[in-house]
Amino acid sequence: MAIETAGAMSPVMAFALVGAIGVGAQWLAWRLHLPAIVLMLLAGLAIGPGLGLFDPERDIGPLMGPMISIAVAIILFEGGMTLNLHSLREAAKGVKRLVLIGAPLGWAGSALALHYIAGLSWASSAVFGGIMIVTGPTVIAPLLRTARLSKRPAQLLQWEAIVNDPIGALAAVLAFEVVLVIYSTETFGAAIWDMSIGIVTATAMGIAAGWLLSEGFRRGRVPEYMKVPVLFASLLLVFAVADGILHESGLLAVTIMGFYIANAELPSYTELRRFKEHATILLVSGVFILLAASMDIERLSLLGWPALLFVLAVVLVVRPLTVMTSLAFSNIPMRERLLVAFTGPRGVVLVAVAGLFSTRLVSAGIEDAALLTPLAFALVAATVVLHGFTLRPLGRMLGLAGGQVPGVIFVGGSRFSAAFAAALQEEEIPVLIADANRARLRSAREEGLPIYIGDILSDGAEHGVEFISFGRVVATSDNDAYNTLVATDLAPEFGREHVFQLRRAKQEQTRHALPATLGGRTIANGLRYLELGRHMEEGWEIRATGLTDEYGLDEWRGDNPDSIPLAEITPGKNMRILAADAELKAGPGMRLLALSPARDRMNEAAERKGDEGAKEAAAEVAVRANDASAD
Repeated sequence: MAIETAGAMSPVMAFALVGAIGVGAQWLAWRLHLPAIVLMLLAGLAIGPGLGLFDPERDIGPLMGPMISIAVAIILFEGGMTLNLHSLREAAKGVKRLVLIGAPLGWAGSALALHYIAGLSWASSAVFGGIMIVTGPTVIAPLLRTARLSKRPAQLLQWEAIVNDPIGALAAVLAFEVVLVIYSTETFGAAIWDMSIGIVTATAMGIAAGWLLSEGFRRGRVPEYMKVPVLFASLLLVFAVADGILHESGLLAVTIMGFYIANAELPSYTELRRFKEHATILLVSGVFILLAASMDIERLSLLGWPALLFVLAVVLVVRPLTVMTSLAFSNIPMRERLLVAFTGPRGVVLVAVAGLFSTRLVSAGIEDAALLTPLAFALVAATVVLHGFTLRPLGRMLGLAGGQVPGVIFVGGSRFSAAFAAALQEEEIPVLIADANRARLRSAREEGLPIYIGDILSDGAEHGVEFISFGRVVATSDNDAYNTLVATDLAPEFGREHVFQLRRAKQEQTRHALPATLGGRTIANGLRYLELGRHMEEGWEIRATGLTDEYGLDEWRGDNPDSIPLAEITPGKNMRILAADAELKAGPGMRLLALSPARDRMNEAAERKGDEGAKEAAAEVAVRANDASAD
């Protein structure tokens, strides 16, 4: 049926617009190294109240409510799947304090600020205060990558966000259930009874669904290719049935269902986790654009000074007081406590859940709940922009900021990986060499390099390695299959363009060749493990050469015809590991790392050519080698 409303677009076009703008904003944020939530907020406000191109209520109509409800259900299910009790047990003591002490304190402090400063009723304050526990794992991770903080404060912020994400949503759901029951019944006893029935029913359904799925997956009742579709269909079914039995209990049911599955130790959990991560990115983008485009300028204008004072109170009073109280009498240094206390960005989950509960509470007769969504947008925008620009300077001021350049993880101990890591460390780039065999890390230990004894893909590495400080992975073990496994498994986290491995043996033969979707980019000009080992035995070394206007790339190539470029470094800005098919772009002011023959061969070439630049480079390498030997 044709839409008669002037200026309206078809629902299909509206869905396409929301998807394109949401995902496009996330891609642009990745390119510009900005928090995606800021660009999504600006894009939603621009096409909605700004230009009037898109009005969700006009263009989508009655479908908008169910869409947001289902999207929030999936987002909360994702939050439940994030909360693994094993991870919580292994988390630092400070994280446990921030969760067990900080979450209730944050809930209470936020509710008080909402009631006494923003002027909301106790019902709206209790619900929104629960959501405000969430510090936004999808927001804090990009901020930590940019800030390059020291290990412990980065872990505190990261794990607090991960664990509090489902806890905050669960707290909001419980408060929401209490408010709805109280406002829909006549006596206090009836309210308690209805609430108890709702919580028990939702909990039982969530546990039952989680158990059935876990057992079905574990016993092979569901084929591998159908596990994700079955999970998705079951999630929608549980949400719908629980909501049908008792209104608004579906959110609690799917959160508990996700929590159960996360702790069931399923062999297919990695695939399930990636599915829910991909689904959440799409849904978060869509919900955020929808809610931002639905903003009413008049409603935003009603916030005024109370909203500003509320945001300031949350950032400067509630968050610091919560963190400092939680970490009191702990072994965490005061400067780390201060950094965590003044870092609490809120994310898309806060806006999505607030938008849904706002509509439900208004329908229940709580009029001031209409302010929840504008307040959520104001808090999210303020905290993301504030912490996005101040986290690194604050960390640097407190002496807790790491290097500018993302570090490199080498998987597999060998003379080549130790030499490569040592050259990078000399350029002040963080490195880590991981190997399950301690004996293979001998060269790294002799060089004084950071090491990790264990499998980089293990649960222990997930909690023991500060992945946030690293931006690239180089798999250099003697096992081609393991290198491929590492590159394939870590590619979604680091980006396939930042994952490298040695060339596989016999890969030219059809029966040994693997699909292009597996593995990482080839380094070291396509040399294999044994070939690199032979070069190292012959005395080849990894050297750094500074390029200038007088001694540029052409001169370096002429003096080093046999050298194999490995990396280009721009001091204080960027570092590029060179794939086998990469084009050299090093220019004046940059440093080039390369695997080169023994120094005596290079000196002979320099003497023959009389090239002063090459002589200086050789002399510099010799001095460094002598210094290293002396140390």
